Amino acid sequence: MRVVIVGNGLSGTILAKTMRELDPEAQIVLLGDEKHLYYPRPNLIEYLAGNLPFERLFAFKEEWYREQRLELHLDSRVREIHRDSQTVETSGGGTFPYDRLVLANGAFASIPPFRGTDKRGVFTLRTLDDAQAIQEYMEQHARVAVIGGGLLGLEIARAVNTRGGDVDVYEFFPRLLPRQLDTPGAEVLQRQIEGLGIRVHLDVATEEILGEGEALGLRFKDGGESRADMVIVAAGVRPRIDLARDAGLETDKGIVVDDALRTSDPNIFAAGDSVQHRGRIYGIIPAAFQQARTAAHTVLGRSQTYEGTVPSNTLKVMGVNVTSIGQFAPEPETAQEFRREEPDQGLYKKLVIQDGRLIGAIWMGTKEGVNEINRLVAEKADVSRWMDRLLEDEFDYTLL
Repeated sequence: MRVVIVGNGLSGTILAKTMRELDPEAQIVLLGDEKHLYYPRPNLIEYLAGNLPFERLFAFKEEWYREQRLELHLDSRVREIHRDSQTVETSGGGTFPYDRLVLANGAFASIPPFRGTDKRGVFTLRTLDDAQAIQEYMEQHARVAVIGGGLLGLEIARAVNTRGGDVDVYEFFPRLLPRQLDTPGAEVLQRQIEGLGIRVHLDVATEEILGEGEALGLRFKDGGESRADMVIVAAGVRPRIDLARDAGLETDKGIVVDDALRTSDPNIFAAGDSVQHRGRIYGIIPAAFQQARTAAHTVLGRSQTYEGTVPSNTLKVMGVNVTSIGQFAPEPETAQEFRREEPDQGLYKKLVIQDGRLIGAIWMGTKEGVNEINRLVAEKADVSRWMDRLLEDEFDYTLL
């Protein structure tokens, strides 16, 4: 069997690695847009901060691909899928036949529709080339505006701050990490961030990037303005669906797949950030990993089902451990919430319990107990006997 994988990011690489473990004989072709070997995307932050040298960015060396007998083609963007002939065509004119095709081409940085995003000095961070361009521009432009107070925006702010940059973060929502934290938790985190000298501005909507040809600042919808030497937009990502859509596959906000990660064409599968499964797009590393592992089995004709991923993000934001799991912000009339707050220590814990079962949690400022809480949320464990003790540092999770 000849399998062509479009994309050599996390999902594409894990898929290829798993397939080789399952089938020593399958022909596996990896087509990557970038000129670089696979690197875990979180490594870009440490590289941008100056904490990780270039040679340590990459998960595997070239020799590993040869040892695994993976046919790797870098700088090979697929521009068209020919379903009738079961081939894909790259922008360089290459043609690759397939028995099974897997779309693991991920997502691209989303840029809101405000004016001035085409100016010099405006960046997004999605690729290694982006990180290198930001580093180079920062050498002469030290005052940086980061648009977006989500995970990526805060991590970019930390990296720029570490390199000596003067940083302002602008967030549209009234709190930081709106997808991972509730208001009390976000306030604890904001205090930690501002303690590093990073200025945080909440509930502000950017209208325009100022400057004649070169970014010089921001104008907001309330009429306010701020100065900046460069602007980094961190406003989320959008799944890459154009290739699948143009080939006539079913798409919505993402590439629509079934529980086997199969698209509307039985010979084409998809995994990772481009995927929409049961109406949901995850865009998180655990989901991409699980989808890749499942697709590796189903592409080879082995029975395995992807049931979805319990949303769980374990992050390190500005040096603070942050974990959000499951339904951490449900409707108040349907669930009970238990909190423990120690703002001076940067500690915030929250449990969400419905009908005696643990359905969500936030764990910030410590990693102690995170794995156990993650498991209990995934199992929707009955914690009714221990609700008043679960937030204690010394709680014995073997009781559950």
